[in-house]
Amino acid sequence: MNETPVQTPPGPLAGFTVGVTAARRADELGVLLQRRGAAVLQGPALRIVPLANDRELLLATKELIENPPDVVVATTAIGFRGWIEAADGWGIGEDLLSRLRGVELLARGPKVKGAIRAAGLTEEWSPHSESLAEVLERLLAQGVAGRRIALQLHGEPLPGFLEALRDGGGDVVSVPVYRWMPPEDLGPLDRLLDAVLARAVDALCFTSAPAAASLLTRAERRGLLPGLIDALRTHTLVVCVGPVTALPLQAHGVDTVQPERFRLGPLVQLLCRELPSRARTLPVAGHRVEIRGHAVLVDQTLRAVPPAGMGLLRALARRPGWVVSRAELLRSLPGAGRDEHAVETAMARLRTSLGAPRLIQTVVKRGYRLALDPASDAKYADA
Repeated sequence: MNETPVQTPPGPLAGFTVGVTAARRADELGVLLQRRGAAVLQGPALRIVPLANDRELLLATKELIENPPDVVVATTAIGFRGWIEAADGWGIGEDLLSRLRGVELLARGPKVKGAIRAAGLTEEWSPHSESLAEVLERLLAQGVAGRRIALQLHGEPLPGFLEALRDGGGDVVSVPVYRWMPPEDLGPLDRLLDAVLARAVDALCFTSAPAAASLLTRAERRGLLPGLIDALRTHTLVVCVGPVTALPLQAHGVDTVQPERFRLGPLVQLLCRELPSRARTLPVAGHRVEIRGHAVLVDQTLRAVPPAGMGLLRALARRPGWVVSRAELLRSLPGAGRDEHAVETAMARLRTSLGAPRLIQTVVKRGYRLALDPASDAKYADA
């Protein structure tokens, strides 16, 4: 006797398109999203300057060797390791380690502590919160006037951190590990921008403030910034790995969401909660219909729907149970002309895609309506 195969329920991000702007760890983030069902659109907004070719980092390292600091703040594990490896490649690795053994070495968190100890060094202190704000509070409480402080950066701006130290009289040296620059190939970034403007991206992820700034700059150079800001304010969910990353977007009035822990895993978990909660769910003709970004869940079965069909379905769902005229539906079709026959063609394809033709009723000479379940009529009477 053959057993009926058990259907695997769709992932929490199935039917949604998520844009990724990251350069470093973009593949890792993409895999995490795809495992949960998302369609991923990659558009790296940055590229990393190779350390071996980074003259700015070399000059900063030599300056610290010749004129050692009193305090070194290590902000990221990968950045600290990269700094030591780059110095080794330039033949000054031992000189750098020798200087670091004689200074007060502060680590932002446990991963940074591990990188410091792997280099044969010992940190003096590390905050439990993994917060640079706590590091800054400690430094200012100790007093920074007349002290030389080296800050290992990792492509991220640190608003207020450098200024607060300098205002307190500190001599601050930035160590720019992994500097960011615009991508050499702008094609993927432009395609991502175009998709956001076309409302074809349900969520856009940022893992660094420079990536957010780079995307905005590219949109401005193409004359698309007002349209991009409107799309991010009204359609696309903007997810940032932390509050610093969100600053360039918030400066343009774009609302963002961030996970409580500033990591990729919590960022993906946040998406898995936020996007499904924003989907429109309706009881239609005895079925549970959930309208997602580029697909529809019909009784937990994912149905891919072409863009024209999604346009029609969203127009019908704005007034569930009400008749929507062909003329109005025509305006919801991408690149619609004046021929209402296009509505009939797109409607036929939509019904086929949904796999349940009775979800949408034809009202002769008037238009179409979602066959909202009778028990739900009162709920949507004023829709």
